Amino acid sequence: MNGSTLHYRIFLLLLVVVSVAFGWVLWPFYGAVFWGAILAIIFAPVHRRIAAKLVKRRNLAALISLVLVLLVVIVPVTFITGSLVQEGANLYQRVKSGSLNFGLYVQQVLDALPPSLHDMLSRFGLADITSLQDKLTAGVMQGSQFLATQAFNIGQDTFQFLVSFGIMLYLLFFLLRDGSLLSARLRAAIPLSEGHKMHLLRKFTTVIRATVKGNIAVAAVQGALGGVIFYILGIQGPVLWGVVMAFLSLLPAIGAGLIWLPVAVYFLVTGAIWQGVTLILYGVLVIGMVDNVLRPLLVGKDTKLPDYVVLISTLGGMALFGLNGFVIGPLVAALFIACWDLFTSDFGQAASGDDTPRQR
Repeated sequence: MNGSTLHYRIFLLLLVVVSVAFGWVLWPFYGAVFWGAILAIIFAPVHRRIAAKLVKRRNLAALISLVLVLLVVIVPVTFITGSLVQEGANLYQRVKSGSLNFGLYVQQVLDALPPSLHDMLSRFGLADITSLQDKLTAGVMQGSQFLATQAFNIGQDTFQFLVSFGIMLYLLFFLLRDGSLLSARLRAAIPLSEGHKMHLLRKFTTVIRATVKGNIAVAAVQGALGGVIFYILGIQGPVLWGVVMAFLSLLPAIGAGLIWLPVAVYFLVTGAIWQGVTLILYGVLVIGMVDNVLRPLLVGKDTKLPDYVVLISTLGGMALFGLNGFVIGPLVAALFIACWDLFTSDFGQAASGDDTPRQR
């Protein structure tokens, strides 16, 4: 028994060591592996329908699903990213040359305010247009410079990007083709009861689909709607501001309003009344209602996390993992809640069963 226990512990140690070593080897391409797995989980239902019509032709079914992923996800994201980098570079050049002066816009807003409100802002030190211009211009310069430098970085890291992209597509093909077999082997390897394994794996896949369909889809729709109205109203850089609104849509209640509301206020105070009223009505009735209408349909009540959990976990995930944290953060939070719900329900039932005889 002692020898068997020692062998078992040594084997567990070996298992942990080789697992950590394998993760270390994959770490340089963790983004490609992560998104390959995410896309495989999201498109698994579609692939099952395709595979059902192409019985005994698994490779062809996986290839068709892969092409579908390219057309639905990869091509639009590539187009938007290229447009975003180009507009960021143009914005940086215009701010640097002085042809675009955000401080001047602020000055126009302050000049249009009534004297009483202007005096109140002066008492709080908010009417110091010089310092406000410097801070605003510096912030815009930093943000636009970051976007402008991405074009150079992408050119420098083209080989690395192509390798990661190829790994993602290669892995995605096999995950789509052999996903059911890999899922079965994963369930068999997890040292939990069958009920717990099914609950956690079901929660894992459901949360991933809900996070992508709910958070990313809603953010993309809000950003696209914001970019369209900015384009119609003649605001420069509609793609850039649309992407910014998409990211800010993660913030509960206000979200994209942090972008379109100041623009609407600028229109109103500078005399462009119909543009300001149109933007406010569009922002409230169209952009603002997307979250209330689409998110319940895409996510569902069972997988919806509290807004504060989504906000904190998303920001924390992006701080640790960059853009990948957009999905990793809410996923970890949802699994954390699921595991603790499972723990408390099981132990709560056990405690109730133990206490019942004593009460009798």
